[in-house]
Amino acid sequence: MAFPFLQQPLFLKSCELKNRLVLPPMATEKASQGIVSQELCHYYESMSHGGYLGLIFIEHSYVSPEGQASPHQLSIADDTTISGLSRLVEVIHANGVKVIAQINHAGSAASPNVTGLDVFGPSAVLNPAPAAKRHGGPVLPKTLSLEAIDQLVQNFADAAVRAQKAGFDGVEIHSAHGYLLNQFYSPLTNQRTDTYTGSNLEGRTRLQTTICREVRKRVGHNFLLSLRWGACDYLEAGASIEEIPKAAQIFADAGIDLLSISGGMCAYNRPDHTEQGWFAELALAARKAVSIPILLTGGIKDGQTADRFLAEGKADLIGIGRAILHDPTLPKKLLADA
Repeated sequence: MAFPFLQQPLFLKSCELKNRLVLPPMATEKASQGIVSQELCHYYESMSHGGYLGLIFIEHSYVSPEGQASPHQLSIADDTTISGLSRLVEVIHANGVKVIAQINHAGSAASPNVTGLDVFGPSAVLNPAPAAKRHGGPVLPKTLSLEAIDQLVQNFADAAVRAQKAGFDGVEIHSAHGYLLNQFYSPLTNQRTDTYTGSNLEGRTRLQTTICREVRKRVGHNFLLSLRWGACDYLEAGASIEEIPKAAQIFADAGIDLLSISGGMCAYNRPDHTEQGWFAELALAARKAVSIPILLTGGIKDGQTADRFLAEGKADLIGIGRAILHDPTLPKKLLADA
């Protein structure tokens, strides 16, 4: 069966995606002390084999040591990581697929059992996200000072420059799944009263927009900039769907090229929902508000469903993760006749 909408190309600035099918970032725990391993290269060779995907996001890489989320997570925290990341890019590009690096800081979802360091967050509040409950957590974080936040902005910008040097087609800033930037966005974890206040959207989005603008200044106009956004917590008093239009416009005004929609404190699942595309209502709310492309993920498993979401205008790109992980030949099955 042909899937005409899924097979359409898409231009992101000067970068042409051959189709609308995306492999979203999924942590593999295959890095060796933060460095790209041969096992990780084999994994992405398998995922990109045949060149059927339009775009791959590699798994999240931590931008500084205290922001490491798990023991075998990729690092992009210093220049020694560039050569390994470049090797990973070469593997994926050799198969004719575009690739974006995702950069992240775990914040209060980090653990001293992993980092050996103190844990920080926007406020001294326990993190309710699943990511914070791993490795002996959650841990009550220390509140980040304004000086530490300024350093974080530079850490993200430095990481983006490393991604550019490694040959990636772009970089994605991770603000979802209960990690640090999501902690600033969610009123459940942001109780600040300063310029990053949790009491309004301007304060809750300020760190993301500051990072986006600094990244853009450092990498230039042509390097793709994506934001993965935990657009709704699906928890009482958390971030809500009603806030999406205004927040999406704030992010678009900060200069991003692509908005990838996912969950916030609920992580990449939606409570009590198992239907394909369980974040579709969030993606649609964002797509109605901004003109930049929207990526939808959330339990999508087959081409017919993916094509329908595109046809209905719910999104511009479709991320299929777990289904491709279970069957790496799925992109070929969907797009062999493209």
